[in-house]
Amino acid sequence: MTHKPDNPTTFWQELKRRKVVRVIALYAAAAYVIIELSNNVVQPLNLPEWTPTLIIVLIVIGFPFAVIFSWIFDVTPEGIKKTASAKVAGQKKTGSIPRKRKLRVSDALIAGLVILVVILAYPKVFPKDRMDQMKAADGKITLAVMPFQNMTNDTLWDVWELGIQNELIVYLSNSPILSVRQLESVSSIMQLTADFQYTALTPSVASSISQKLNANVFIFGNIIEAGEKIRLNAQLMDAKTEEIFQSFQLECKSEEGLLDVVDSLSLLVSNFLEVSSIDRDLTHAKTVSSTTKSPQAYRYWVHGWNAFVKRDFPGACGWLLQSFEIDSSYFGALWLLSMAYLNQGMYEEGKKWCLKIQDLKDHLPLSMKQELLTKWTYSLYFETPKEGIKWLRQAIELDDQSTGSYFLLGVSYIELLQYHYAIPALEKALEIYQNWDTKPMWVYNYTDLGYAYHQTGQYKKEKQLYRKAIVDFPNDPAILYQQAILALTEGDSIVAEGFIHDYTTIQSDVYGWSEIRIHNALGRLFSEAKYFVQAEKEFRKALTLAPENTTILNSLAWMLIDHDIDLNEGLKLIDHALEIDPANYSYLDTKGWGLYKQGKYNEALKILQKAWELRPVYDHDVYMHIQEAEQTLASQDH
Repeated sequence: MTHKPDNPTTFWQELKRRKVVRVIALYAAAAYVIIELSNNVVQPLNLPEWTPTLIIVLIVIGFPFAVIFSWIFDVTPEGIKKTASAKVAGQKKTGSIPRKRKLRVSDALIAGLVILVVILAYPKVFPKDRMDQMKAADGKITLAVMPFQNMTNDTLWDVWELGIQNELIVYLSNSPILSVRQLESVSSIMQLTADFQYTALTPSVASSISQKLNANVFIFGNIIEAGEKIRLNAQLMDAKTEEIFQSFQLECKSEEGLLDVVDSLSLLVSNFLEVSSIDRDLTHAKTVSSTTKSPQAYRYWVHGWNAFVKRDFPGACGWLLQSFEIDSSYFGALWLLSMAYLNQGMYEEGKKWCLKIQDLKDHLPLSMKQELLTKWTYSLYFETPKEGIKWLRQAIELDDQSTGSYFLLGVSYIELLQYHYAIPALEKALEIYQNWDTKPMWVYNYTDLGYAYHQTGQYKKEKQLYRKAIVDFPNDPAILYQQAILALTEGDSIVAEGFIHDYTTIQSDVYGWSEIRIHNALGRLFSEAKYFVQAEKEFRKALTLAPENTTILNSLAWMLIDHDIDLNEGLKLIDHALEIDPANYSYLDTKGWGLYKQGKYNEALKILQKAWELRPVYDHDVYMHIQEAEQTLASQDH
């Protein structure tokens, strides 16, 4: 009985004979691989967003042509030939001797494509819990944000390389499941190479930086021109494998709209990492994450920050005030202004800006990092180092790679004379820098630790520390000053003389110090080394040049009183200083301490209490003097 030509079995056999089934399988596998590859390269190569769609359309259009071509033609060792009809093929097959089928190239090709499809599809069919793998021991995802590379060839956008990075850090630090490495940490490692350019930042370099920061995930992005628009590209990448596991792309028409786009990017990244609803309140996100909406305000802030880190505090204030004039709710400008005035000893002005931050906190939600900075700043002006230490420890819990938090913690303990607590904190900051293979941002990371070593008699450690410090900060007067004191303490006057010569030369020639200022500094140097005869000579030289200089009068008076050298002369000098500046709390403390040393406890306590009332910020020396005077008087009553 003959088979009907439309019999499904016969049709299926004909499809197999003409290798149509094989071609469909090959086409489907190849199409899947091409689509997956296109999705993965669009972002890195900055291809148009419609590229994957175009590829899919072309694949769909090509499918019927491939099927028709495979039905009509066949690829043979002799080339492409028209496939014979079933009847002709059957006649040729009659009488032929069956042979064992050989492995064909197409078989290997199909096998390879199948394996590739399995590799690409497996993670989607059986996805791993990537976020669990990214979590640290405390359950948080450790994240580093890289500077965004300016790929526009327009230097106007250079300032936003760090700007976008900072905005993302501020927002993401507010997440309870993220441990975000702060801007200082990332910048410090990049500074390892003096001539490092952001254009040299590759995923491999970013991966290396992230691993030094113990971050499992990093954000890598760039700024590019897309016609008349500006496009932000960002990728979440595995720090170990450099694999991109999520990409983001947003656009704005001008610089004015950039911060809104950055806010949206922050929200998208946060939502993805927190696996939360994408319908979160965008308005609240913008309020929390954006430190300013004004590009010009941010530009002024950058100039202010650069001046601040160079210890040009007056210059920093000038830039930051301009930033504040543009945006009065800019947290970054307010906070840095309070710090710049503090470093100049302009406490009342600094307090004003500190209180502005408090007022801002009541009207504008802040990130956790900003909240802690606000509380710590307030403690500097209105509380004690004990409250500040509490906030710094919380900051360390938020980011255990924050060298700044460890440094400030150590400084706080030094102020309380608790050197055994200060040393581990300061050592930890240096350890982190060492792990990053970069030098500290401040010379004070070395000198403050050296001071703590000196106060605890660890001179060998102190000397070794300065050897490393002078490599990172060659010819820095702060290090030379400490080295001179150490050499004098160890009795090596020849070595000390060399350090003193270099110190005075640099201060005079490089920083333009006057002779008066240099003599006063040398007086303090010899006094700290307990070379009181030389110290008094230097102070006297300074007073000869400026007899009404109250700072020098107080310095000499304090040394004479505190070390019981000449109480009467000390009190005479400090009385002269108080005639010129009667409301100076520091001078009152010197006089009160002198009277205490003379046994005039009641009079001393009254003056010390007055000094305490007039103090602009917490002063541990005054506090300790009052405690000692009160305890002495109490013991006399018993």
